[in-house]
Amino acid sequence: METELEPSGTASLKREFIGRFEGLILSGQLAIGQRLPPEREIARQLGVSRPVVHEGLLELAVRGLVTIRPRHGAIVSDYRTQGSVTMLASLLAYQQGELDPSLVAGLIDMRLLFETETTRSAVKNRTDEQLVQLNLLIEREKAAPGDNVAEVTALDFQFHHLVAVASGNPVYAMLVKSFEPAYTNLSSRFFAVPGMARGVFEGHETLVRLIEQRDAEGAVIVMKSLLEQGADVLLGLQHAANAGRRTNGTD
Repeated sequence: METELEPSGTASLKREFIGRFEGLILSGQLAIGQRLPPEREIARQLGVSRPVVHEGLLELAVRGLVTIRPRHGAIVSDYRTQGSVTMLASLLAYQQGELDPSLVAGLIDMRLLFETETTRSAVKNRTDEQLVQLNLLIEREKAAPGDNVAEVTALDFQFHHLVAVASGNPVYAMLVKSFEPAYTNLSSRFFAVPGMARGVFEGHETLVRLIEQRDAEGAVIVMKSLLEQGADVLLGLQHAANAGRRTNGTD
């Protein structure tokens, strides 16, 4: 029995369609409950075939982003109540731009809950080799130019991932790794603010000293402080951006 393969051009168009609509929904530009135009109209507006639109909407429905109702078309799902692991995977992989403010707040809250626990476990379970790796990373952070946003963002992610690895729980490390696209999308905006990198890297060094001393409570306090500082800055930046769009009449 021969396997029929989808032409690469069609597959590429479908991926592009899914990516565009995923971004519109996760950024809040398409609101929960909003009805989408008919497939024929979407195809005309985007310059793609109707089968591409149909298959793309089916995939978005699987991800929990849209609900397709026979004879009534597709509407944007309430992913807050209907979202699944597939939807979460889309969120964690998102790196195209702004996220809906409620999703940003949700990611921040999840990090606060999760990374304080990885820190506590790292104090208890870290190995001497992992401590060496953390100290080597601190030296790289000291040498990094604070205005190189891409480099400091990557170093910051490596630090948080290494703390998760040092927790001794491989699932923790995998969860942090799964955050990487969304994590770096958000933290790159934080590090674009002048002076932020140096303060964060100093906090990292303090945290490593506390992990080295097996001071769990002190380490958790420092990690929580770092995450809360990032949250305050990111939410402030988003509030300013939203206010700017309202002023310019782009919302």
